[in-house]
Amino acid sequence: MATSKLRKWDSAEHLKSEEDIALYLDACFEEAGDDAAFITKALGNVAKARGMTQLAKDCDLGRESLYKALSGEGNPSFATILKVLKALNMQLHVSKAGS
Repeated sequence: MATSKLRKWDSAEHLKSEEDIALYLDACFEEAGDDAAFITKALGNVAKARGMTQLAKDCDLGRESLYKALSGEGNPSFATILKVLKALNMQLHVSKAGS
């Protein structure tokens, strides 16, 4: 009987286009509820897909600081989240809940 080798799922490997990233983040925001760590981890996955070093430069932050902030374990400021979204060429939109 043959054995299968499995690897851990890495969302960043599948985020190839701007549209992929926007749809992924939209789904994550919908899924997260009030789980801020879920959102920061999702942003970390996008940052990894785009290249953490360049993103850190674009945000004027240290690479290691950005890794930590977007790990899902960090607690980034809202200002950092906004910088990351801007550097990713993404915007935050608000709508009425349940719409």
